[in-house]
Amino acid sequence: MDRLEALLQFYQEDPHDAFTRFALAQEYWKRGDLTQALHFFEGLLADHPDYVGTYYHLARLYQVLGRQDDARRTYQEGIKVAQRLGERKALAELQDALMALELGTSTDK
Repeated sequence: MDRLEALLQFYQEDPHDAFTRFALAQEYWKRGDLTQALHFFEGLLADHPDYVGTYYHLARLYQVLGRQDDARRTYQEGIKVAQRLGERKALAELQDALMALELGTSTDK
């Protein structure tokens, strides 16, 4: 069983598990299936708005898809959530990514 099959099995057992949904989105993105990655990231954000890591990755995906306004809005929403939750590392990453987007540069390493 490959990673995607295992994650899909976990998802069938508990479709509300945020970590599994995040991992599925990442796995689909890694495999180049941006439609499925977007589906899982957007669903995760709708159902688990405090799952802070989603904001950065969804915004990056929006950028890849050429949806700069959606990326900007997602970074901004993520910044608010990270501030409210006291997630300093996530806050810094989101702020850096938003600044890079505004300046037209990349945060890729």
